[in-house]
Amino acid sequence: MSEGRLRGVQVALVALFVTALVTAQLTAAKTLAFSLPVSLPVVDATLVTPGAAFAYAITYFASDCYSELYGRNAARTLVNVAFTMNFVMLALVWLTILSPAASSSVNSEWFRTVMGASTNIVAGSLLAYVVSQNWDVTVFHRIRKYTDGEMLWLRNIVSTATSQAIDTVIFVGIAFAVAPAVLGVGPQLAPPILASLMVGQYLLKLLIAVVDTPFVYAAVGYARGDIGAR
Repeated sequence: MSEGRLRGVQVALVALFVTALVTAQLTAAKTLAFSLPVSLPVVDATLVTPGAAFAYAITYFASDCYSELYGRNAARTLVNVAFTMNFVMLALVWLTILSPAASSSVNSEWFRTVMGASTNIVAGSLLAYVVSQNWDVTVFHRIRKYTDGEMLWLRNIVSTATSQAIDTVIFVGIAFAVAPAVLGVGPQLAPPILASLMVGQYLLKLLIAVVDTPFVYAAVGYARGDIGAR
């Protein structure tokens, strides 16, 4: 196992994780709708999900690879440091929003609408992140212990599937039900729409979790020198 290769992969995974997490914050406000060839319970023939689903799915890929290669404590450190970076990103975005615009600038109100995440989105996504990612690390390493380090595919899928279920319920529940009702911020969605949004987001995340398993094996194998060894 090359120490230099391990360090290089570590830097790449940290960069990927933080980039995906920050991107998720910036894309969460847009709601996506994908037409399905068949009608499913709750979601019917349209899969509706927040735009952050893609970026958040990548964070689980990166954190599972990181957990496998560098251990539970290192993975928890990554999760919690990245959580702090969310506030750095938000501070920089709002500093830009509140600063005076030049005459050649894009429309300030449009910029604020696109970049200024609303309170309900921020509250929901940050709480969902810190709970679900720490759960992901815990479940991943418990399965790793029980399987004596074998069956990477099992801990990748189970840890990601369960943590993304937690993430989905917390995010949608806080952003579109609790925050609007308690704080009076953001749209309060009707229960059928909430259920559709939760199921749609989770199905997309679950599909990505299954699809990314070979890539987890590839990244871990490369870092350990099993792939591309010289």
